[in-house]
Amino acid sequence: MTATVHKLSNEQVRDIETMIHPYTNLASVREAGPLVMDSGKGIYVYDSQGKEYIEGLAGLWCNGLGHGEERLIEAAVRQMRRLPYATVFAGKSHEAGIALAEKLKEIAPMPTSKVFFAASGSEINDTQIKLVWYYNNALGRPQKKKIISRHKAYHGVTMVAASLTGLPNNHRDWDLPLDFIKFTDCPHYWRNAEAGESEEDFCKRLAANLETLILREGPDTVAAMIAEPVMGAGGVIIPPMTYYAHIQPVLAKYDILFIDDEVICGFGRTGNLWGAQTYGMRPHTVSCAKQLSSAYAPIAAMLVPEDMYQAMLDESRKIGTFAHGFTYSAHPVAAAVANETIAIYEERNIVGHVRSMAPLFRKRIKALEALPLVGEGDAIGLVGVVELNADKAAKRNFEPKQLVGPALVKFAEKHGLLTRSLLHDRLAFCPPMIITESEINEMFDRFEKALTDCEDWVRREGLRG
Repeated sequence: MTATVHKLSNEQVRDIETMIHPYTNLASVREAGPLVMDSGKGIYVYDSQGKEYIEGLAGLWCNGLGHGEERLIEAAVRQMRRLPYATVFAGKSHEAGIALAEKLKEIAPMPTSKVFFAASGSEINDTQIKLVWYYNNALGRPQKKKIISRHKAYHGVTMVAASLTGLPNNHRDWDLPLDFIKFTDCPHYWRNAEAGESEEDFCKRLAANLETLILREGPDTVAAMIAEPVMGAGGVIIPPMTYYAHIQPVLAKYDILFIDDEVICGFGRTGNLWGAQTYGMRPHTVSCAKQLSSAYAPIAAMLVPEDMYQAMLDESRKIGTFAHGFTYSAHPVAAAVANETIAIYEERNIVGHVRSMAPLFRKRIKALEALPLVGEGDAIGLVGVVELNADKAAKRNFEPKQLVGPALVKFAEKHGLLTRSLLHDRLAFCPPMIITESEINEMFDRFEKALTDCEDWVRREGLRG
């Protein structure tokens, strides 16, 4: 069927006739057309009509250094001229990949023996589960295969990663999740705490529920638990600071590996280089991507401990090969860009900058709780969220079909701000980590104008019921 293309630009028409957009209402975008971007500088991007926007979500939680960072551009060009592609299959290697593996070992939040590379967080989280299985097979524990994730988690979109993701749209009509994935509680204290329950008691209850799940499934069948330090696409859910201190002893008690998904939190987002350091996590393995290259090139990595590597070594001797990997594993251009990205993070003390910006960022988000639409505002480092409520006192959400969150996204675009509406009308903020105080204020000034427009629309339409 031919798309309706009235009043669309040439680029929009060409787009809707050729492209499939991820996480998009495909019917709506055919009618309205996509927002076509043309250029960017710092925290700002410009569409094909010249309109300016603040990158309120760092692209997709990933553009930590903003747009137009010449050192990253030059690193890519140098590597393209020297060696634009080389495989690391069959014992081959190259300097850019070696240097990046060395650097990741040096800065890792857990004892790291080796590094495995891919092109995306989804690929790396799939790899995590494959290697957990491989590891347990090598140890003679073939029954230890179940993986625990959490409701509202996000770990990717490939078959296993989408199964690990605890969001309904990632399962509905995809015949997922796979049956070896088990789900435990989401650590959202504001939403899920019982009446009068302290944060500490909330964490104890979630740890007890986790242990009950493990005992019900059988500890000898549970291989690992995977967790994001701060849950991203599930709604920017910031757990109590002692949450992991209660969860980890339960995992250790039953010899269950702990996988730390740092795809969003890694490289400074929470005010430490790793989210694990912010929360005192002691992971067995780590996934990282996104800000590893500031999204200037697609690359992801799994940090592998010595015991897991030794099991891989033993199995490859027995089988004759380590039969896993990707065409773009340790892609030399992406690796060169990632090396330069980490160098910039260190030279410019980006972690220190995030810490210095975090108080104002959190203050501006918490101030939004005084507005009629906002039920919760929360932030840590330079990642935050506001939840829209129909009834603030009762913490009652709007009906999903009312599309209040998506409407606010459009109002924000009108005022020159890009953000994203997540489950239950939670609006995410995750700006480039180079953002300044004046830019933080400008971002939230624009958002407040959008909230005013959205509140007027909600009242006009009678959406509170």
